[in-house]
Amino acid sequence: MTQLENLPGGEGRGATGLDLGQSSRFMRACRCEPVDCMPVWFMRQAGRYMPEYRVIRARHSLLDICREPELAAEVTLQPVCAFDIDAAILFADILLPLIPMGIDLQFAAGEGPVIRNAISAAEHVKRLLPVDPHESLSFVLEAIRLVREKLGGRIPLIGFAGAPFTLASYAIEGGSSRNFTKTKQFMYSQPEAWRQLMTKLAVLVSDYLVAQVEAGAQAIQLFDSWVGCLSPEDYAAYVQPHSQRVLDTVKNTGVPAIHFGTGTSLLLPMMKAAGGEVIGVDSKTPLAWARQALGPGVALQGNLDPAALLAPPDELRKQVQRVLRQVADRPGHIFNLGHGILPETPVENVRLVVELVHSWKRGSGE
Repeated sequence: MTQLENLPGGEGRGATGLDLGQSSRFMRACRCEPVDCMPVWFMRQAGRYMPEYRVIRARHSLLDICREPELAAEVTLQPVCAFDIDAAILFADILLPLIPMGIDLQFAAGEGPVIRNAISAAEHVKRLLPVDPHESLSFVLEAIRLVREKLGGRIPLIGFAGAPFTLASYAIEGGSSRNFTKTKQFMYSQPEAWRQLMTKLAVLVSDYLVAQVEAGAQAIQLFDSWVGCLSPEDYAAYVQPHSQRVLDTVKNTGVPAIHFGTGTSLLLPMMKAAGGEVIGVDSKTPLAWARQALGPGVALQGNLDPAALLAPPDELRKQVQRVLRQVADRPGHIFNLGHGILPETPVENVRLVVELVHSWKRGSGE
């Protein structure tokens, strides 16, 4: 590994590097407790915008990095070395669990994920294999153990998985999609096969996240990235019970869960009902509106537009302060983006956002 001796300590985390665990500002924010300053981390904070990552990526495929625990741990820790962030998130891919189920997943250059044997019929669902994450995804669990060891308790580590709907949409569409027509057609025309698919995925995701917690993940995020393509009625009928099954299972582990989606303004109350101590808010949803829709008893995460990180410093500062003003003095907010960091993001802009968030004076408007 490289540069790991330079991991920052950060104020409020203990000069000795002891594991503050439940008392870290990130974990306290998850519980809506007071913090010394707002915690901040970024979705896709480890990745293509970082020169260190590009060096590794030039020598290894994405799947190779994910399958080699030492490499996955190093990439996970690169932003921890570079920025004073308040949480690390494991470097992996949400589609990894589909591979041991029998899904032929590849990452084509310039195309993203491509699935060669997309699901289109009930018999395809029946052929999906059960997965033991301790065996088929052991490399992910080993990466978690390595990262926890290297972090030395400085900041918490977030594990994650794709939610059943988002995994199903990839498996049915054969990759990314703009309108999810095939997914909705399958859902509407083959409801029993859809139920069986979502049940299998809910079991897989539940087992996978529990295994991550057992390996050392101190929080988890459930990415339902594409569920915003559904109406509230369809979400309630076809998705919510399966997401709730996953989040109920995670709740029993005792670690906080972040429930995240995009385009989900109208779904937020149902996402809260499905579960999660923290609800992720995308860039198009005003935080004040989200807070009113969700009510008390849940923390929020978000919601700077990732494109704001491409702006000049003065404009970026305005965008960050706009988000912070919406939060005001309410406890229970984790600063993040409305989705992942864009590959063309300047590293210095990420650093600026962290500094701005940590220096924000509650109640001052500055």
